[in-house]
Amino acid sequence: MRSVVPVFRRAEQYHDNVALTDQHGEHTYSQIYRFSGHLARLMQDVLGRDRVQERVAFLCPNDVSYVIAQWGTWMAGHIAVPLCPKHPHPQLEYVVKDSQASAIITTSDLAHKIKPILSGQQVIVLEEYFYKQSPVSKENEDSPDASPESIGDESSTAQWYGLDNEFYSLSDAMILYTSGTTGPPKGVVLSHKNVASQTSCLIQAWRWTSSDSILHCLPLHHTHGIVNALLCPLHVGARVVMLPEFSASKVWSHLLSLDTPVMSRVNLFMAVPTIYAKLIEEYEDKLVKNTRMIEYVKAVCMQNIRLMVSGSAALPVPILDRWKAITGHTLLERYGMTEIGMALSNPLKGTRIPGCVGTPLPGVEVRIAKFIPGKEEYEVLCAGNNQGTKVFTDGEAGELLVRGPNVFKEYWNKPEATKKEFTHDKWFRTGDTAQYIDGAYKILGRTSVDIIKSGGFKISALDVEQHLLDHPHITEVAVVGLPDITWGQKVAAVIVWQKKEPLDLVKLRNWARERMPHYQVPSVAITISEPLPRNNMGKVNKKQIVMDFFPDSMNQQ
Repeated sequence: MRSVVPVFRRAEQYHDNVALTDQHGEHTYSQIYRFSGHLARLMQDVLGRDRVQERVAFLCPNDVSYVIAQWGTWMAGHIAVPLCPKHPHPQLEYVVKDSQASAIITTSDLAHKIKPILSGQQVIVLEEYFYKQSPVSKENEDSPDASPESIGDESSTAQWYGLDNEFYSLSDAMILYTSGTTGPPKGVVLSHKNVASQTSCLIQAWRWTSSDSILHCLPLHHTHGIVNALLCPLHVGARVVMLPEFSASKVWSHLLSLDTPVMSRVNLFMAVPTIYAKLIEEYEDKLVKNTRMIEYVKAVCMQNIRLMVSGSAALPVPILDRWKAITGHTLLERYGMTEIGMALSNPLKGTRIPGCVGTPLPGVEVRIAKFIPGKEEYEVLCAGNNQGTKVFTDGEAGELLVRGPNVFKEYWNKPEATKKEFTHDKWFRTGDTAQYIDGAYKILGRTSVDIIKSGGFKISALDVEQHLLDHPHITEVAVVGLPDITWGQKVAAVIVWQKKEPLDLVKLRNWARERMPHYQVPSVAITISEPLPRNNMGKVNKKQIVMDFFPDSMNQQ
């Protein structure tokens, strides 16, 4: 078994390279490594030097404090449990209690959110140990209380020798909590081996190098923000330009290199479809002034940015097309989830098919399977890896199964839930319905909520949404299936309607029949003026949509 080299050990190679730029300034790899080492020693003092694999929760903003908390936790041999600052107290308390966290790391700005959820955990407020203005002296050079200036130069910086790479090959790295559409969220346990596999396959597929610089504006309690946009660049010595939160104007400023030093210019960007939609709105409201400006935006994006990625939710084709018209970039769509990291990706070089998520990433195996009702057996419709896909039943849809070193270890303290998500031959059941068409995989939606069975037809809610978004007065839409005594299910839509006159359902249905099969046309529609409710990753909870907008249907199930 190959030993795992954790991300912080790679920092030694990159030394004075800038690892992170945030609202506080620039932070080199050696600086972050040094601070993390001091935090690790402090954690060993607090939790006990002979204890490892304790759960350590941290509530940090999107800045260098997050990376220090993550690296320090791993250096000390513990398991990172990132919390989301925007989550309400009950959710934070649930994660802390469910993970049985022994300590919580936070910052002074967020410490007030920790107090109501404490139940005996040790608390480390980073500024109290790292940012005190203490006098520089030999006595405090290696003290955890020392200020950044007083910790000393490289010659006095202690190497972190705490644990060897073999330890990380056999240990757990993170517990990430899924949003959970049924019951409370589950903690997904990812080993260091899982994390190494997830980062290495993306580094290989998307050709990350130390000269890259990524603009980061994603939440840091989710795979997308942690693995794809943070650990990948830090593994190769690249730079992360981190915004404290998403701001359309600030993102455009960075993408267009407005008032940005040359060294801080970015060449990668990753976001969820909702962010791209908001960037398009900002562009059309503020940036489109004349033909010259339109040409300037496109030219700068084409010249400076090498890759733009969309994920975490289905990308509507109208957004993909509009973004390409504005920037010249065809967004790279990929597919992943908390339990598996990324599994499928469109090519870095080559044709990207709208609505498809490409082919398996290096080291990942996938199957599309048709399960026999009430039995564990299934029929393999197609099977693939990054070398190619073998089709057994052409074009038929089924559940996507994934296997490989990227797949999570277990759900925290939930052995039965873990067992339920795997087939008898150890393939992870994603719960997504997929299809292999024209050399690429297409996700048709969640098997449970995005596949509507009406009158003998299997309908992809995502396909219906794509068609409806072509309507000039529809800006957002969520399509769900409602119980129906005649058809099994009927197609219903919640529509964000941008017109003074109310929606005429008959006219909408006539318009839709010209664009989609008759059985896909919604028979029920509700209009709202506010945006659809979404979680932090831009996903719409379809089960919540049904409960909120079609409560009567809950009694018919």
